[in-house]
Amino acid sequence: MRIDCPLCGARDRREFSVLGDAAMAVRPEVGADTQTWSDWLHLRDNTAGRLRELWYHEGGCAAWLVVERDTVSHAVHGVSLVGASDAD
Repeated sequence: MRIDCPLCGARDRREFSVLGDAAMAVRPEVGADTQTWSDWLHLRDNTAGRLRELWYHEGGCAAWLVVERDTVSHAVHGVSLVGASDAD
């Protein structure tokens, strides 16, 4: 699988590490209760199909990316820098 880094161009996926759902970029508010933080940290959807994920380009520019990818076929549908896309 190749990921088209906005800063470095197309790279092999072995240069990246994946954190999971891009919704993780939106943390609970300061002062949120323990249950809210626990849910944010531990509860994840296991989506089959198209998903927006957080990826870190550890073998290149060290940028955090939002990769829209199909978790079944591994087809990459889009890549943007964290903060550059509308849902971050």
